[in-house]
Amino acid sequence: QVQFVESGGGLVQPGGSLRLSCAASGFTFGGYAMGWYRQAPGKERELVGTITINGAGTNYVDSVKGRFTISRDNAKNTMYLQMNSLKPEDTAVYYCNRQYRTYPWGQGTQVTVSS
Repeated sequence: QVQFVESGGGLVQPGGSLRLSCAASGFTFGGYAMGWYRQAPGKERELVGTITINGAGTNYVDSVKGRFTISRDNAKNTMYLQMNSLKPEDTAVYYCNRQYRTYPWGQGTQVTVSS
């Protein structure tokens, strides 16, 4: 069955960096545009950014532009999210999934930005 395993989260001070990984299985990872999503406490899940099938194109929500970078390795069925200059408002559980017609969600990885 389809599975997403997100990892790499943790506690980081404002201005710090983290690199998240998403290991996908159970579907043809290299055949779909993918996205990173996040859900902060008391808020709805939001799409943070997307990446095209071949990784050549990315898009980001305005609040993370210039700070976050998405990449993927189709040979490893893995997607990454490099997060720099982290802010307290980036605190959330981060998830990966297809950009369109999402599969059931994984457990996510907690990112906490706090001094």
